[in-house]
Amino acid sequence: MAKAARENFPVAPAFLPAAWRDDLMAVYGFARLVDDAGDGDLADPAGTAVLLEAATPSEQGDQTDFRLGLLDGLERDLDRAFAAALPGGSSEPPRHPLMRALVPLIGRHALTPEPFRRLIQANRVDQTTARYATFEDLVGYCTLSADPVGRLVLSIAGVSSPERIERSDAVCTALQVVEHLQDVAEDLGRGRIYLPAQDLARFGVTEDDLARPTASAAVRELVAFEAARARTLLDRGAPLVGTVQGRLRLLLAGFTAGGYATLAAIEAAGYDVLAQQPKPDKRRLALKAAAIFAKGR
Repeated sequence: MAKAARENFPVAPAFLPAAWRDDLMAVYGFARLVDDAGDGDLADPAGTAVLLEAATPSEQGDQTDFRLGLLDGLERDLDRAFAAALPGGSSEPPRHPLMRALVPLIGRHALTPEPFRRLIQANRVDQTTARYATFEDLVGYCTLSADPVGRLVLSIAGVSSPERIERSDAVCTALQVVEHLQDVAEDLGRGRIYLPAQDLARFGVTEDDLARPTASAAVRELVAFEAARARTLLDRGAPLVGTVQGRLRLLLAGFTAGGYATLAAIEAAGYDVLAQQPKPDKRRLALKAAAIFAKGR
């Protein structure tokens, strides 16, 4: 949960009502747990496997199979959370504490399992898919890995509508693309490349180019191209902010500003995302959030 402070956008800022903050942190905790299980970043993977009755690493030598087993265990625990949220509850509560934290908000906001299942499925995809042929393929992945979070925020706030969901999806996909641009070197270290193969070929960039300590001119041109795509998505989704009021408007302005501020950091680095990970300037983020809040986009 401490990782929330390192995100590009505010996860559950203090200006929100306490109940909203608790609910958003519960959603974040679930998403972080699933991501860490899929990435092999759990502090105690063996202990988590025992808790979820999944096969432990000593029983399954293959790490892909082990991670898939963990994700299956988490999905079973998600089923327990939804069963426990039904009137009368369930005889078997969720086993993981971050799953138990979901139970109150599931019932309070009449949430459905679909967005949670999509986040789990995104991490299953990560176990078997390490390259994306086209930008459209990458966007399809983002419908699993990013868009569900925005939809959950809208549901918790009680403001879901087809138009808002469409704009939220655009913002969330943009934020995911921006994060992939920040993490090119880190992702390559995990054996993954989220830059579409079609675009790598278009700019004459090889995987060896991405492994260098600094970005070549071709890599910078490629990153600038993908950053422009992310900005277009942000521009498309940003009017979502103007459809709500009050503290929710400020929260959504903060999410959107996080994307713009990170793009500005990438640009300021000359699109060299290999030398170091570009990080958004907090002052720039705050100013951008204020401007988006005022304009509603």
